[in-house]
Amino acid sequence: MDPKAVVRAYVDAFNRGDLTAMRELLADDAEIQGVLGRGTFERVEPIWRQLIEGYGMQLTIEELIAEGPVVAARYRETGTFRAPAFGREPTGRSYELVAMEWFEIDPSGRIRRRWGARDAASQARQLGIPLE
Repeated sequence: MDPKAVVRAYVDAFNRGDLTAMRELLADDAEIQGVLGRGTFERVEPIWRQLIEGYGMQLTIEELIAEGPVVAARYRETGTFRAPAFGREPTGRSYELVAMEWFEIDPSGRIRRRWGARDAASQARQLGIPLE
């Protein structure tokens, strides 16, 4: 599968909240790194679940760049804090920011590594979450 198509499928699954489909796109030993930590799918899945269900996070691809098996994605990330997440009650407030992810796709067309970066402080301010 084309590396960009793998990333598009990942974003589509994320936006649907389909963590099973996301898991299927990852290599068995995939390493996932982001603002809230790093690890395998089993470690990251509860974080993603809270981002999807609590913050209503949605990713809109603004740009994808690929070189061989490596894909860089720039997103417009949006959401509304609508359900309890990360030990906090929802504020009902929304946010929008720029986020970026970097993917390494293995020869079988699965994600081997994924790194993510976004301005978590801006997200917290927009959602009305006190910065600690």
